Amino acid sequence: METTKTILIGGGQHAQVVLDCLLACGVDVVALFDPARSGEMFGVPQRGEYDPAFDLHARAIVAIGDNATRKRASEHVAHHFTNAIHHSVLLSPSATVGVGNMILHGAIIQALARLGNHTIVNTGAQIDHDCVISDFVHVAPRAVLCGSVSVGEGTLIGAGATVTPGIKVGRWALVGAGAVVIEDVPDHAVVVGNPGRLIRYTSSKNDGHA
Repeated sequence: METTKTILIGGGQHAQVVLDCLLACGVDVVALFDPARSGEMFGVPQRGEYDPAFDLHARAIVAIGDNATRKRASEHVAHHFTNAIHHSVLLSPSATVGVGNMILHGAIIQALARLGNHTIVNTGAQIDHDCVISDFVHVAPRAVLCGSVSVGEGTLIGAGATVTPGIKVGRWALVGAGAVVIEDVPDHAVVVGNPGRLIRYTSSKNDGHA
């Protein structure tokens, strides 16, 4: 974990978890920015609207749980990004990780997995060998991606879901909590159940620019 000063964009419940992760790893978090909040979180000042001129040497993480909102917010951040990776994470040395990612308590990322930017790998989630995770994805707590799964931009893999080996999950899709995905998932699809079944499509505008 980097020792550079870090700022968080976002002040909600997800930011609370990310801040807790960073502080547990000894990271110097100097500010949180959220226009709806003030005061302090775990002793770190909340400074309202994001200030692109604030401590230009600090690195940033967009600590917002909603994928589309996180994408929109990241496009207006002037600071360079860093990652939040809890010390309990099992991260293969052959895996590659972009920037702005939040890999939380007890997550496992196996050999040759590839994570893009601004993803969330939540508590106890498992990403197996050769998986490819695109930008702004959220793999929720205890979800399991088996080997060689690919997940498109902005998709949410719900808590406790399982995606079987070699499956391709499209962009801005939603896999419901506890679902077992045994077939490829189209862009913007909502898949639930065991075995997973497509029940509807999300709005095609739900891509962070709506």
